[in-house]
Amino acid sequence: MLRILEQVAQSPEPLHSIELAQRIDAPRATTHRLCTLLQHMGFLEREIGGKRFVLGSRQIALALRTLSDAAHCSERHALLQALAREANETVNIAVLEGNEAVYVDRVECQWPLRHHMSVGTRVPIHCSASGKLFLALLPAAERRKRLAAPLQPYTGKSITDSGTLQQQLRRIRSLGVSVNDEEYIQGMIGIAVPVRDRRGRICATVSLNAPTARSSPRQILDYVPALRRTAEAIEATLPTADATPA
Repeated sequence: MLRILEQVAQSPEPLHSIELAQRIDAPRATTHRLCTLLQHMGFLEREIGGKRFVLGSRQIALALRTLSDAAHCSERHALLQALAREANETVNIAVLEGNEAVYVDRVECQWPLRHHMSVGTRVPIHCSASGKLFLALLPAAERRKRLAAPLQPYTGKSITDSGTLQQQLRRIRSLGVSVNDEEYIQGMIGIAVPVRDRRGRICATVSLNAPTARSSPRQILDYVPALRRTAEAIEATLPTADATPA
């Protein structure tokens, strides 16, 4: 089963059980049965309107914990600390889990005025900087799946119209930068850039939060170079495909 998960994780496209059987050199019936079991357990999901498989929410959650507890965790935290000192604002590493972005590491700024969130905090994908960045860079089918449910408002600036959000996501996709303008918490803005795996796919974000009393959506863009340097440094700590268990 681990070999099936490995193949699905490494593939840029969803895979049929027949393709998986060929890749792991196993009988088709056995592979299909294992895929169905993994789907039932939440480690695999069917693509929307199709029979091919993609990673499921439970596997993504497992990857989240691996990223948080891996050997390079202290190295990544040190990079985050350096970014927090440079920017003098709160910074985070987040990963995607279902319809939420989850903070797996965080360094708080030293200002008295700040909004405290702990590691493990979950924020909605449609009105947070990290969440919108994940949405923008997901395959179109996955993006539609996550936007199928009604979009809940959290502040007066929350985007609840799918068409309006799609327009913003296109701009985020072209720039590679996502900004949250008080859409989740009133008086708090944020910005995020992607962390990409060795295959070039977004696997996490580096983000920064600041109160509107100290910054604005335009001013917060000044942090983009520092955020990108940190994201590139974090990418260098990620395991290669060869390190994946067979």
